[in-house]
Amino acid sequence: MDDSAQIEITVLSALDQIAPGDWDACANPGGGWPPDPFTTHRVLSAFEESGSVGPGTGWQPRHLVARIEGEAIAVMPLYAKGHSQGEYVFDHSWAHAYERAGGRYYPKLQGAVPFTPASGRRFLTRPGWETAGMAALTQGAVQLAEQHGLSSVHVTFCTDDEAELGAAMGLMQRTGQQFHWFNRDYAGFDAFLAALSSRKRKTIRKERRTAQAFGGTIRQITGAQFEPAHWDAFWAFYQDTGARKWGHPYLTRAFFDIAHQRFPELMMMVLAERPGRPVAGALNFIGRETLYGRYWGCLEDHPCLHFEACYYQAIDYAIARGMARVEAGAQGEHKLARGYLPVATHSLHWIADPGFARAVQEYLDAERAAVDEEIEVLTSYGPFRKTQEE
Repeated sequence: MDDSAQIEITVLSALDQIAPGDWDACANPGGGWPPDPFTTHRVLSAFEESGSVGPGTGWQPRHLVARIEGEAIAVMPLYAKGHSQGEYVFDHSWAHAYERAGGRYYPKLQGAVPFTPASGRRFLTRPGWETAGMAALTQGAVQLAEQHGLSSVHVTFCTDDEAELGAAMGLMQRTGQQFHWFNRDYAGFDAFLAALSSRKRKTIRKERRTAQAFGGTIRQITGAQFEPAHWDAFWAFYQDTGARKWGHPYLTRAFFDIAHQRFPELMMMVLAERPGRPVAGALNFIGRETLYGRYWGCLEDHPCLHFEACYYQAIDYAIARGMARVEAGAQGEHKLARGYLPVATHSLHWIADPGFARAVQEYLDAERAAVDEEIEVLTSYGPFRKTQEE
């Protein structure tokens, strides 16, 4: 392909406007098990087909496709947002400040996987087109915002490499923090525990015993093991958690039906059941090297069951399959004591108003320094034996 050929950018109002093979050639080049299942055509399209995004949700698809001579060389999941819900990189204070000053912050453009605080590529390119493809998508997003008078462009939970390249392109970089578990070639859960300090090791063992004594069974379900009844149970869990945290669930019931039909092998559910009754569950997505913890819910409260279902079962699964890490979602310093260490996450931002952009940049510089310091301090309080840390 001629590198000097002109790159053309098109905007899609729905993912069904591009062939799955063309999208996935950028999202999962080389095929096989996707490193990041969330950006594949079948997962992203499930959000749209289920009505979880689209009309009435504040998430309007505006996906970008960069083509050369008709062939897609880069794509980007992009949405026009009417609010800041479901993003997990919070800019509510920016919106309030801009609107108090007389500006209009919404709608904005959001490069993201909806409702998913999992880091991965957001500028999806074919091999060899990483820099040129990202530059074209960035330019396309900015031009789209300018053409429609939108306040800003935000790309959340991008990779380290994308953050570095985006900063070099003039985008503002923001740093956040999550807690991830890393597999140090552990032979089993006991080998992981052996790497911890004695006090933390005893605490985790006690928590696991407490959780497993809740009066039922805990099992892992994936792929062909899923049955419709499992999704009926999980929908009840998900609704309960949504009502507690944000007032209503982001995903519709139809999303789980589509997931069951199209990509059950990409999911692993931890299901806690008492005789005749599912009482709690955690849903994970399976990447090539990473297990992504996504949703948790319960109908009964049992001591330590949340820790077991969300954290320890995930570690068991990752060790058994030689996976490199577990990402347990957003927030939660309580994860530190359970073997999950603080890591930096990244996002990129463009703001149309020059004065407001300068103010945000000053904020980001101060925030980045504070986050870096917090990660360093929290790491020093990690649960591992000192010899292990060194």
